[in-house]
Amino acid sequence: MATDEQPACCASHRPAAVAGPVRMDAIYTCPMHPEIEQIGPGACPKCGMDLEPKTIQAETGDDDPELRAMARRLWIAAALTLPVFLLSMLPMAGVPVDRMLGRTASHWLQLLLATPVVLHAGWPFFARGARSLVTGHLNMFTLIAIGTGAAYFSSIVAVLFPEVIPHQFRHDGGVPVYFEAAAVIITLVLLGQWLELKARHRTGAAIRELLSLAPPLARVVRNGQESEVPLAEVHVGDILRVRPGEKVPVDGRLTEGESSVEEAMITGEPMPVEKRVGDAVIAGTLNQTGGFLMVADKVGQDTMLSRIIGMVAEAQRSRAPIQQLADAVAGSFVPAVLVIAALTFLVWAIAAPEQPPLAWALVNAIAVLIIACPCALGLATPMSIMVGIGRGAREGVLVKSAEVLERLEKVDTVVVDKTGTLTAGRPSLTECTAVGPVSEAEVLRVAAGVEQNSEHPLARAVVAGARERGLPLPLASGFGSVTGGGARGTVDGREVLVGRRGWLAERGVAELDRLDEQADALERQGRTVMRVAVEGRLAGMIAVSDPIKESAADAVRSLHAMGLRLIMLTGDSERTARTVAEALGIDEFRAGVDPEGKHALVRQLEAEGRRVAMAGDGINDAPALAEADVGIAMGTGTDAAMESAGITLVKGDLRGIVKAIELSRGTMRNIRQNLFFALAYNAVCVPLAAGVLYPLSSHLLLNPMVAAAAMSLSSLSVVANALRLKSMKLGSWA
Repeated sequence: MATDEQPACCASHRPAAVAGPVRMDAIYTCPMHPEIEQIGPGACPKCGMDLEPKTIQAETGDDDPELRAMARRLWIAAALTLPVFLLSMLPMAGVPVDRMLGRTASHWLQLLLATPVVLHAGWPFFARGARSLVTGHLNMFTLIAIGTGAAYFSSIVAVLFPEVIPHQFRHDGGVPVYFEAAAVIITLVLLGQWLELKARHRTGAAIRELLSLAPPLARVVRNGQESEVPLAEVHVGDILRVRPGEKVPVDGRLTEGESSVEEAMITGEPMPVEKRVGDAVIAGTLNQTGGFLMVADKVGQDTMLSRIIGMVAEAQRSRAPIQQLADAVAGSFVPAVLVIAALTFLVWAIAAPEQPPLAWALVNAIAVLIIACPCALGLATPMSIMVGIGRGAREGVLVKSAEVLERLEKVDTVVVDKTGTLTAGRPSLTECTAVGPVSEAEVLRVAAGVEQNSEHPLARAVVAGARERGLPLPLASGFGSVTGGGARGTVDGREVLVGRRGWLAERGVAELDRLDEQADALERQGRTVMRVAVEGRLAGMIAVSDPIKESAADAVRSLHAMGLRLIMLTGDSERTARTVAEALGIDEFRAGVDPEGKHALVRQLEAEGRRVAMAGDGINDAPALAEADVGIAMGTGTDAAMESAGITLVKGDLRGIVKAIELSRGTMRNIRQNLFFALAYNAVCVPLAAGVLYPLSSHLLLNPMVAAAAMSLSSLSVVANALRLKSMKLGSWA
């Protein structure tokens, strides 16, 4: 349950909002409160001071200052609580401590030992409880402050002014004190908070691990001189040297040399990837066997690593819609508990057997307040979200928000683009055929002259094929293209058209049927065929093959096993699309679809009541990705696709969709389990603490100390259950 000063359960430990682009060193802390840290700049929630940047390497593991501060507080409380507990409990076990020390001396000693525990170790709980009463946002600290405060301060009055204690409170001639209850409760709550903080610290390991990937220095080659400079001084276009065993400092491309690079921390794939001149490398990956020179293409906040960090941090602090249910329950829960505690006090004050009634009333009311602390309810959703999103990041599945993760669980239809999603997206030229007096070399030369102005994968394949054959590429003027249609330009003073048969037919190209039979045969083999026209007449055709990804068949089988329907969309010809769809066993396909058509189909499916996930990698997929219930972008695709999508698969492997859906289902199942644990615990324990079983059993009651232990165990059960997501196996469907 959120408040305007602190969320219900130490939410100050959560990553705070990312203010602006995330830098590699963007961990900020408060100079007055070093336990406060967040990703990105901002203000301290405790004092309002501006946070200052610090390096992540200074604090990892148990060396975190907030953990140290909490541990010190816990150890002090535990050391002082133990003798208080013994002084109170030993007489009940037959050890005559009261006779040896005297009852008054024993009470004074308990007061001296318990005071630092309550007023020092437990002070944050009282401060937060007081703020919650002032603001009206009641939370778990409200219950802790009222319960322990009632036990402690009533005991002080009993020690300092025993004569003012009514006779009803006295027992065996003495006044009861509850220092041990207050001290033990504070200590147990501190233990739960410390364990929770350690768990939260571990859930942020994905971010801290990613932050530590980029090297602090880069080896820059300028004017023939090589020097090491801070990463912040590297600019786009700089030439960098990366030696064996070093980390790649920024995103870029190899310009000299070759090597194998381990990309596991970014892509989730354990096998090193061979890199040659022209191949891309990602910041934070580890160079292994060879040295190379690279040109910096993206630096600072624009690198893939920095964007991953920003996405993970933002997603981990986001709220899933199911959190609204937990908030609504918690919002009504605390006032209800206060009412139940008041009723418990009144009932026991009137009907308490054997002992002084007011003592019974106080003990049972305190037990209700303590055991009902909604810490577990407050942790149920955010803990699972943080662990689940961190788990996905280590597998190369980047989730933009908790809402996306929840929506993905309900998806029943997956729409996929073909090129770059099901296929490798790196097509190669396979055939070139000429018609009439024009030679095959001339057809390829003029087509490549036009296509060299395009960024489409098919265009790059044509240009690469021409270069491999040693053909000089002419300059083309007046270039223009139509997505899903083709491209045009003027080469050597002649108009050249390259594209689909229908597109050329719309422009009045003659004799298109001369190559239909040969084109049909190639398309049945899965080739993509483009006709080439010069000055309005068919000159030839070019066939390009884009191989199906090796992982696509496994991914399709797994998605079918998960009960999902698959639809493939492509701007390619129907025959090529059919070949790919039949090879993979895809349920349905649509060919010759432009970006508007993809967007319209997704909208149509949603209007039919389908829950749609759209996977694509290109600019032409961006509208459909944004329209879908969940957009899934291939990390190997365009920035526009990744910005439009809710999930990014860093590796660009379709099996990542399987992992993403498994992650969603596992996380949501974990959240529901946590909510059940929290609600079931309170449904059972609150009546028990109120004493409803006392007349039905052997005088069964809960001591406030036992209630505090039960409350801590409920929170720990939620934390432990959420941490199981860290070991969840992804990609296991077959």
